[in-house]
Amino acid sequence: MVAAVDRLETGAVIDGFRVVRCVHSGAMGQLFEVTREGDAAPMVMKVPRFGIADSNELLLAFETEAMILQRLRDTYSPRFVAAGDVTRVPYIVTEYIAGRSLDRRERPRLAVEELAPLAARIADALHAVHIQGVVHHDLKPDNVMVRPDGHAVLIDFGLAHHRDLPDLIAEERRFAAVSAPYVSPEQVRRRRGDPRSDLFALGVMMYELVTGELPFGVPMTAAGTRDRLWRRPVPPRALADEMPPWMQEVILRCLEPEADRRYQSAAHVAFDLRHPGQVVLTSRATKLKAAPMLSQVVRWWRSREIGVQGGAAPETDAHVVMVAVDTMHPDDLRQPELQRATRRMLSIAGEYRLICVSVIRGGPGVNVGQEVVDSVREHRIRLRHWVDPLEVPPERISLHVIEAADPANALLEFAHANHVDLIVLGAPAPNEMAFAWWRSVASTVTANADCTVHVVRRG
Repeated sequence: MVAAVDRLETGAVIDGFRVVRCVHSGAMGQLFEVTREGDAAPMVMKVPRFGIADSNELLLAFETEAMILQRLRDTYSPRFVAAGDVTRVPYIVTEYIAGRSLDRRERPRLAVEELAPLAARIADALHAVHIQGVVHHDLKPDNVMVRPDGHAVLIDFGLAHHRDLPDLIAEERRFAAVSAPYVSPEQVRRRRGDPRSDLFALGVMMYELVTGELPFGVPMTAAGTRDRLWRRPVPPRALADEMPPWMQEVILRCLEPEADRRYQSAAHVAFDLRHPGQVVLTSRATKLKAAPMLSQVVRWWRSREIGVQGGAAPETDAHVVMVAVDTMHPDDLRQPELQRATRRMLSIAGEYRLICVSVIRGGPGVNVGQEVVDSVREHRIRLRHWVDPLEVPPERISLHVIEAADPANALLEFAHANHVDLIVLGAPAPNEMAFAWWRSVASTVTANADCTVHVVRRG
């Protein structure tokens, strides 16, 4: 017999955990602050509330969350402590996350300058769980905690999908298991496991946070939720006229009904949110009115042909490739080799974002005033000349000139901050003494990067 949640009282001890107090009570369950002898870290115990209509589904969600949390190794999800026996007292104990969830924010609307860094941190969190094989599938303000330092943490993995674990939720096929305002078109079609579903939900959240409105309202039926298979939302700039075009471009790209037209990686979303000047604007950016009725009807008719389909999500590869280009020596004979290596890498990368970075000597007292502007402009032009022969589509490329006294450290920090998967850089041949400093840069980056490094040598 499964114990009832209401029997948990202050002072009760369950498997060594002592209940201190109830910190939250909701329709689906309760959260209790708990302690354990020998463990000083603050913890919470999540316990389901039984007697509701979907108790079996709730138990499956608890089993799913317990399995997934034990697999996650990052700072963007709660640290797993323990899980209870579902046949006796089902519970999950995790670290206590200080801060507040986004649904408890002080203001319903955020300014763009507040939203961009916040959404980038949420995208960081999504990227962290995606690369571990997890799709959250229930991203919404309630399930995003923001620590006092601004770090975003994803909670409530009960509806999540793990590529290497049984998908208990999929067996139920219950529409009620998702949050209708945030559900993706793939979920409506009963397709789970596609990371781009979380990017659609992130787009809904960004739209809501900056306009105070939900792009598709609050559907009350499954039929109402199917509208997002074809209906375009009112452009957010029509509701928040202070929004710059680049932000609308990011939001509406996340909200594309067809997953192939969205961003293909949370890392790409985070990058654009942090580098608005690099966002390539399309017709999405300039829209100020809802799509004409005729085009909406056409999309509705096409969506009927797709139908509701189950099955596994397609595999998606979306890489961030960073090339370190020595623009101080544009005529160096290593440059063609570096270009050829980059072209080869991109040909097998699938969906990708190419970041070309030049690190020039800079720092306090080195360049000042107009000298800085002129230097950065010149090296950016050299970067553009370097990348042009690769014929990379403009929406897939960004160019950056960084001033730093320590080039290796600058490259490492930039790669880490932007979720780079592969660094490509050149290194001189052993007999090229004039470039010995660059050899040191290459060796330092190779030794310390937290991603793959491909070093191109000549001779």
